[in-house]
Amino acid sequence: MLPRDLKPEQFAGYPPEARKLVTNYLGTLQQLPLCFVPSLLRELIDYDFKFPAERQAREKELANLSSLSAGQRNEWFLGFAQIRLSPQLEEFDWAKAPAQFVEQLSAQLWSTHQLDAFRKASNDYADRLSSAVPPEPPPVPRLGITVIGQGVASYDEPLFRKLRPHGAYFSRVKPEDGLGRLLDVIAARAKSHPAPYGHWYIDGGAPADHAPALTCVSYQALEPARAALLRRMQTEIERPGMGPEALRTLLAQMRPADLGMDRASDDKPSDQVLERFEISLLTEGSGTQIFSTSFAQWAAREALRRAQPLTLLVRFAPRQRQKPMNELLSAVTPSPEFDFVGSLVDSDLGAFYNWLNQQRLPGAEQSSFLVWFEGHSQALAIGPSMARGTESTSAADLGQLLDWTV
Repeated sequence: MLPRDLKPEQFAGYPPEARKLVTNYLGTLQQLPLCFVPSLLRELIDYDFKFPAERQAREKELANLSSLSAGQRNEWFLGFAQIRLSPQLEEFDWAKAPAQFVEQLSAQLWSTHQLDAFRKASNDYADRLSSAVPPEPPPVPRLGITVIGQGVASYDEPLFRKLRPHGAYFSRVKPEDGLGRLLDVIAARAKSHPAPYGHWYIDGGAPADHAPALTCVSYQALEPARAALLRRMQTEIERPGMGPEALRTLLAQMRPADLGMDRASDDKPSDQVLERFEISLLTEGSGTQIFSTSFAQWAAREALRRAQPLTLLVRFAPRQRQKPMNELLSAVTPSPEFDFVGSLVDSDLGAFYNWLNQQRLPGAEQSSFLVWFEGHSQALAIGPSMARGTESTSAADLGQLLDWTV
């Protein structure tokens, strides 16, 4: 089937908002190359469960595609049109299962030595789209906070080495009620600048008390889902013929109900957008099921990439020590042995990655970032008002530090 053969009834299995959006732009989709349309549909089929920033991006992309003239469309998609596809792929029911088509497309591109050509076509398209539909700046400068080193009594090696050239290092921070002060700050931002999924708190362990206006994701809260997923993975791995590609496909098809994640109650409906996000953390991330530091790092990356929050506080917690992989996958250990110092080293690098990912978002030049060694007097602040590569011995609490940074 080619895109020109698409009909509205082929999208009957899509969620309602996705079905409405696709059928509204069906005429546009019919004019695009086959090797491009399924990739777009893979994003659109989950439209109902996307964050507002993702929805807006897809809507603008479709509106831009529909506005292109025939000549512009040919120019934009020349690289895609030159990709040769097998008859088997052309006959695949890609409108119903676009993700599966994209997996098979990737394999064929590799085997026919067309991967570089497809990558160039994709990059050219992304550049054109970014120029035609530039991202909007955030309504308020972004603030990122990372808290590292929970449970570490002392550490003599220098911290924040990768971040120090970009901000100011403080060595006399008052640690008393530091986490509470940080949570108060992001709660105040959520109140002053309300936005759906605009203010996040991600915890690699048990979350502290926080304002309900914050979108909260935690490693502890997902413990039942993690255990259920590990049991499922262990069962599937033992099946004859179950290779990594088949396991990946199985994980990609999982839904929150498969892992008992539906938290709907009589007085509160389930948050399907957040539940889909959480299951993606466990099924798409590497090590997120068994290491709290990996979970916190991947959750922060995905929240920044997908939700583009105005505020993000990430608190790393101790991870369990490395063990043989079969033992780690067998079950979630009720009382794991923690590697406190190793977790500090992991999260110190994780803070750097959090800052890098924040810098990829619109308005990066005005954004602020703070990393704090929990329970200790060391912190580093990055922001428009902070001199780069400097050190300060001034005594300050974390609230004051944020006032200076933002």
